[in-house]
This record gives sequence, C-alpha cells and structure tokens, in this order.
Amino acid sequence: MALRIETLTGAALDAALEDVARLRIEVFRAWPYLYDGDLAYERDYLQSYRDSAGAVVVGAFDGDRLVGAATGTPLSDHAEDFAAAFATSGLDLDEIFYCAESVLLAAYRGQGAGHGFFDAREGHARALGFKRCAFCAVQRPTEHPLRPADYAPLDPFWHKRGYAPLPGVVAAFSWKDVDQEAETRKPLQFWLRDL
Repeated sequence: MALRIETLTGAALDAALEDVARLRIEVFRAWPYLYDGDLAYERDYLQSYRDSAGAVVVGAFDGDRLVGAATGTPLSDHAEDFAAAFATSGLDLDEIFYCAESVLLAAYRGQGAGHGFFDAREGHARALGFKRCAFCAVQRPTEHPLRPADYAPLDPFWHKRGYAPLPGVVAAFSWKDVDQEAETRKPLQFWLRDL
C-alpha cells in the first residue's frame, strides 16, 4: 500500500473537499476527538478552504483513492475563531500559517504520511512567506471513560517536528461527542514552530 502524497490547490483542492469531509467524519469519530459529525456541517466548514487564496489540501492517495488529507490556511483566515486564544500571545496572526486537520485511515498509518503532511504544508507556508506554522489539538482528561488503554499521544511526533505548545493559547470549540446527546465545549491547545 504505497501512498502518494500530493499537494492540492485551486480546482484540485475544490475537487477533493467532498472526500476530505468524509474522511474527517470517519477519522475524527475515534479518540481523542470522538466527533459525531455530519456531511452538511462538513461541507459548510470546508467552504473556508474554497474561499482562501492561501489554502492547501495535502492528499494521501492509494492509487486514485484519497485515504488521508491534511489542510491548511493562513491563520488570519480563521482570525474570528482564534482571536481570543491568541489575544495575549503577542504574536502576529498574519505571520502564522494554520495547519488544520490531519486525517488518515487507520490501515495507512505508520507509512510516513504524517511527515509528508507537515512537510508539504510547511513548504506551502514558506512559499507564501509565512514565518511560523501552528496547529491545535484537543485536550481530553486522562481518565476519560472512552480513552483507549493503548492510546499513545502524538506529542513526541510534534516535538520532533519542532513544534511546542504555546502557553495559555487555548481555543474552545463545541461539537457533539459520539456518546453525548448535545454539543459540549472542548479546549484545543495550540502548538507553534518557526519556519
């Protein structure tokens, strides 16, 4: 199962978004996101990638099938969502490229797609003149009842890539968990690296 990593912009990005939506629903259903998503919400959410001139989708393909994807846009395109989190950081949002989701079907993990996703997004950000890259990750309590016993956090991978948590830069978003009746707010910790 050799994966092909491909950077998608413009029309190719637009053509991939429906598959990205399906991947987000499937992959984010698992720990730690536990996201009970639907296609209508995903289509609305992913519209921001169509609207951003600096957006990128990095696809992982098995043949012609999209089996994983990572997205990114200038952080300023998400300023409304993240302004409160960055308010006291002293960082200029216009200098930061936001590496949003990375989703990969479980059968394809461990083949280097994670590095490929970050390499391509960071390269895209550099080409656009950005000085930093950031992403955020949901924080869940270690005693959460749905946490798998064998769960290994991705922190070591992110540190190896040169990212570090930004103290006090935490966003809050709401979504419905798979075991809940209604949406609840979750904290998402931002990580940052210089390019």
